[in-house]
Formats: sequence, C-alpha cells, structure tokens
Amino acid sequence: MLELRKDIFADERDDNLNEIGKGTQRQDMLGHVTGTSSYFNDHKLQGMLHLKVVRSTQAHARIRRIDTAEAERSAGVRRIIRGTDVPVNLNTLLSLINFGKDDEPSLAVDKVRYKGEPILAIVADSEREAFEAIAKVKVDYEPLPTVFDVEDALKPGAPVVNETYPKNAFIYHDAYDHQRLRFGDADAALATADHVLEQRYQMSPIEHAPTETNGAIAAPDTNGRYVVYTSTQALFFSVDTCAKILDVPSNTFHFIGGTVGGGFGGKVDTLTEPLAILGAMLTGRPVRYVFGREEEMQYGPPRGAERIYIKDGVMRDGRIVARKIHAYFDSGAYTRLSSYAAVKCAAHLPGPYTIPNVYGDVYCVFTNRTPATAMRGFGVTAMDFAIECQMDKLANLVGMDPMEFRILNAYRDGDMKAHRREAKNTALIECVQVAAEKAKWPIRDEFKRASSRKDGGGSRAAIPPTPTDPRARPAAPAQQRTSYDRAPVTATREPPRDPPPPTSPPPPPRPAAPSHGATRFSSVFGTRRR
Repeated sequence: MLELRKDIFADERDDNLNEIGKGTQRQDMLGHVTGTSSYFNDHKLQGMLHLKVVRSTQAHARIRRIDTAEAERSAGVRRIIRGTDVPVNLNTLLSLINFGKDDEPSLAVDKVRYKGEPILAIVADSEREAFEAIAKVKVDYEPLPTVFDVEDALKPGAPVVNETYPKNAFIYHDAYDHQRLRFGDADAALATADHVLEQRYQMSPIEHAPTETNGAIAAPDTNGRYVVYTSTQALFFSVDTCAKILDVPSNTFHFIGGTVGGGFGGKVDTLTEPLAILGAMLTGRPVRYVFGREEEMQYGPPRGAERIYIKDGVMRDGRIVARKIHAYFDSGAYTRLSSYAAVKCAAHLPGPYTIPNVYGDVYCVFTNRTPATAMRGFGVTAMDFAIECQMDKLANLVGMDPMEFRILNAYRDGDMKAHRREAKNTALIECVQVAAEKAKWPIRDEFKRASSRKDGGGSRAAIPPTPTDPRARPAAPAQQRTSYDRAPVTATREPPRDPPPPTSPPPPPRPAAPSHGATRFSSVFGTRRR
C-alpha cells in the first residue's frame, strides 16, 4: 500500500498530487494486457529483405582479408555491405553534442577491437538465407595483444585498444584523461583520522535482457525519403546519428518509434538503424535488421563494469573527515556513453554526506570488451552501492548503529558540498528516520529528533584550503561539424591596407557558467524538490 508522508516538509511544498496515489489508467495499459500493442517488428512490408552481420571471432586482431566469394553466390543474397560502403564509417553518439571524438566504425575495416564487432552485413531474401551466407564468409585475422582489465589498460606499454585514445583513457576537453574532484586536503585529514578504512568494490557488466531485442525496419518512401520503424529509446539521437553516418540531411528520414519492449538504457546507441537504412538505400527495398537473442546477450551493449576504491578517514565519534575515491569505468572498445557515466560519477561524490575533505579520480577506460552503454542510473548506481557498503563497514568499525551513523554524517541544509555548492532541500535524515520506523529499527532519541534543517551551515559551509594539482592547459573547444550541418559560405576578402577605425569597447564579459564536465549535462546542479 502506498503511503504519502505529507507531514514532512509540508510547509515547503504542495502535496496535493494530481496523479500519484490515484487509480489513473495508463494510456497504453489496455494494449499491453490484451496483447494488441504495436511494436516495430509488427510491421511486415511487401518485398522485405533481411540483414544480418558477420561478427568478429577475435577480441583484438588485424583483418588481413575477407573472402565473400562463396557468400555472394549463396541463394537469396541481394547485397553484401562492407565498411567502405558506409558513407561516414566512424561515429560516437555524444559527438552530436560536441562531447568526444568519433571512434567507432559501423563496420570494421582494418581491425576488430572486441569479440563480436560487426565486420560486414549481408542482405538476403530471408533470415535463413542471410545466416547461411554468413557461414560462408571467411575472415583471415592477425591476432593482436589484448587487455581486459581497466588498471592494466592504463599501464605504460599496454596494448592500444582504440587509436583515437592511444593511452586507453577518454580525454575530456582535449586535456584531461579523467574526471577529478578536490575539496580540502584528504591526505592530511587521513593522517589525523582515528581510523582509516580502504576497500575495493568490483561490479560486473550487466546485460539488459529486454524481451524485445534491438532492431529496426527501414523502407524507401516517396521523394527520396525513408521510413524507419525502430525500437530506439532515443528517437532524435537516432535520427541525427543516421543522418551523420549516411551523410544525408536528417529530414531524409521519417522515424517511427512507439512502444519499446524493454530498454532500460540499452536501446540508446543506434546500433541497427544505420545499416538497415543503408541496406534499403542499396537495394531499393525494405530491410529488417533485428538482433537475435544470442546477439543481444553477447554483443548488445551492457552496463559497464566498474571498479571503485574508497579510502575513508573517520573519528571515534563517527564523523567522516576524509574520503578518497579512485574509480574506473570499463568502456569496452569504444566510447558510447561511458564518458558521460564518469561525469555523473564525479558529480555524485562523495554521496549524500558532508565530508570536509574529498578527493576523487574517475577514469573512463578502453579495454577489448564489448562497448558499454547506459543502464538505469549508470555512473551513480554502482558508486552508491560501494559508498553505502562502505558506510556500513565504517559504522561497524567505530561501533555505531548504521542508521545513526548515516544521520550523523548526512547533508544538512546550508552545508557545503564537495563541488562547492550549498546543499539545499536535503532530506536523507528524514528518509533514514522513516525507514527505521517502518523497519522497527530502534534508533536513539537524539537521532529521532535530528532534522535536515538544523545544525547545517556555519563551519560546515566553509570551503577548506585545497592543494592544487598540476593540470594540463585545456585546449579551446572545437565545434565538430557533422555532415548534415551545412557551413555558411563566406566570401573571401583582401585584408584592409589601412588599420581599421577604433571601435567602442566591448561589453563586460558575462559571468562564466559553472563548469562540471560535459557541456549540457547537469548532474551536479538543480534541486530535488518542486
């Protein structure tokens, strides 16, 4: 039974909710329970062809030769598509917002960098004929050294996974090989702490396992356009990504999304649409490209593995005085969305706790694994798990109740966050109190009386002196123009021979917006409550 605790913060907000707690029927509920909801794969188009891909059997290898002679003679084969047929055969999703470099081919040309990487596509009259033709393709590989561990990948002399990032780490703002956070002097505080606890937390990749696998159907439309039925979770990202890869204006496509049969973040990467459209362009017929279950499980992008080291200094009374974190996100062979995950992670440190000295280094690392992607809170979920495990261990170390330990260290309104922003609308204390009440977990009266509104600010709002690290000088951000952005044509002029007349002084510069990693993302900022 849903219970709304309107007594908490009742004077701060209006809790007369319009929908939550009421029996309102979802718009798509009837279709789901009667089995009549329409999915992309319900479209059966006349003359539809089927596309399947040849995938690498090697985790890292140079492609010496691809023999398609027998496959080309196979029954039902209409077209074989190689990397050289893809107009723009390098892409990364976030380059659409000028965040990261294009590093992943739609079809591998010279090298493969993970087991299962697409090498070529075969378009045939039926799925069976496409699979039979795939079995006849012969690929000659020259195996190359591999690296599967994030820390090994960052060591000098490690195999280079992705030549776009030759040190196997994503580069932020053309200068920094990781996200970093510095607040106070964590090393000095650790030296004065009564107890120091350092722990290692390792998360495995997680497959989304949607009931409906990734897929798309593309069909020629009138006026040189193409209609695309797709399971994407990011319709406009997919439109722009296809326009970029296929080097056409985005209005060439009419994308139709709709009901997604499970996604959880795993259908953001635009994996099937570009090749399905290219197949339709090259054959003039509708083309369906859908992952099989094995492809989805083994080659579909998972939640990336994460390794997290947390070193905390705590006093006998339970106050955490320092937290030092090193985290590594396994991006796999290509960037996808892992670079953003690292930004989110750094924005979340040190968790919802007031700690006067915080040190964080967060790396996005390339390995010879399947490229990772978004999944339900990625970048924060694993870090939260690690931090909360650490909080339980710290409470045990100092002999405190874990609920009371959290209340003692929780943010209060007016506290200074490690990102140098004042904590507002905090509510962890009240959440812990309610959780303890519901679980019949006894906590002492002084902790029952604690409030997020009391005892914050003051000395807890101070920004401590912080040692500075040597830093690279960031390069000026360069606008990455995509092929469907048409640069304006400017006429060339001869330089003036006389100096130009004096002009009025420019207006004073506007205050710089706070910088927090990836442009356009705001994981650090904003408020929680309405």
